[in-house]
Amino acid sequence: MRRLIILLFFAGISFSLKAQSDTAAFRVIANQIKKEFAPDKRSVYFNIQIKNDSILVESTSANALAALDKQTNGKQGFTKVTTLLPSKSLNGLEYGLANLSVCNNRSAPQNSAEMLTQMILGTPLQVLKKVGGYYLVKTPDGYLSYTDGTAVSLINKDDFEQWKKSKRIIFTEDFGHAFSKANVTSMRVSDLVKGNILQVLAEEKSYYKVVFPDKRTGYVKKTAAKSFSEWEKNTNPNADAILETAKTLIGVPYLWGGTSIKGVDCSGFTKTSYFLNGIIIPRDASQQALAGSAVDVLDSDSISVEKCLKNLQPGDLLFFSAAKRRGVNGGRVSHTAIYMGKGEFIQAAGMVKISSLLPTAANYDEHQSKTLVSARRFLTEIGKPEITRVDQHDWYGK
Repeated sequence: MRRLIILLFFAGISFSLKAQSDTAAFRVIANQIKKEFAPDKRSVYFNIQIKNDSILVESTSANALAALDKQTNGKQGFTKVTTLLPSKSLNGLEYGLANLSVCNNRSAPQNSAEMLTQMILGTPLQVLKKVGGYYLVKTPDGYLSYTDGTAVSLINKDDFEQWKKSKRIIFTEDFGHAFSKANVTSMRVSDLVKGNILQVLAEEKSYYKVVFPDKRTGYVKKTAAKSFSEWEKNTNPNADAILETAKTLIGVPYLWGGTSIKGVDCSGFTKTSYFLNGIIIPRDASQQALAGSAVDVLDSDSISVEKCLKNLQPGDLLFFSAAKRRGVNGGRVSHTAIYMGKGEFIQAAGMVKISSLLPTAANYDEHQSKTLVSARRFLTEIGKPEITRVDQHDWYGK
């Protein structure tokens, strides 16, 4: 009996070691596939969970899951379950609309997680799965994040199509409110910020009667809004339009993850300046640095003020890398700004402000200028990948 117990003990150890070896081999394969098909977790979701001999894989990429199945089929020692998102547990509620004037989106499904980005009221979303009281969502710029359940109203495809065809307004004042009656002295329903989109139910004298995604109703002054269909069909913005919008944000505090007039980070500022002119660009600075067309601003990896003054045009985006302060070239882009002309640029750094690349200028920003690594032109590239007009985006009603 003792001998049998010893044999079973060692057999158990052997089985456990084999299972560990099998799952370790699986993880190596999965990491290779992730590197190929989902290199940027901000835009492609690919997640592996290993529990004992069970492996659960979720992804938004059908190609990634197909490649994983092909390379791991027939391998023994574990049970594999793969899920292509959106999750079937959503029961068809795979679309959504941002429900609050400004919604905070995080890196994980909890309030203590890092705020990655924001979405403003009326932003259309793809809903991928529910985790506790949070939803994993994708915004129109292709960015993945988690948002609290109160921040999004889920809808099915038919309702989403109806929303895209509906009469809507876009709020055009910096700040304001929706009221319970067609009277500014009535109770407030919600605060509003520039860029919020609301569906119109009716018009009453000098007010729009609107409905929120969660079916609250309210009244918005007509002077504070514009027809969404008219707004989105505006001609492509020029540099003056982008800079005029950017300058309305001067003094707005820096907020990590911020993309609204309540607070912006550096790329949230550039993104918002373009979005309020009807153009969707990538969310983060390192993503924006891959869009548009390159503008030559360097000499041997160092800023050339002469080239900046000669080659840059107002509306171009400047990109900086903090690694350059440590003498590291080729480091990750960590900051961005909008060029204004004559060596000046506008940026969110502490707050939105105007700075200069010129050492002789009173507003010279030596801290940023010496870390300039590239510049990109967006205004001549509208309609090309990653620089999309709102009226050409499927989610807004193309």
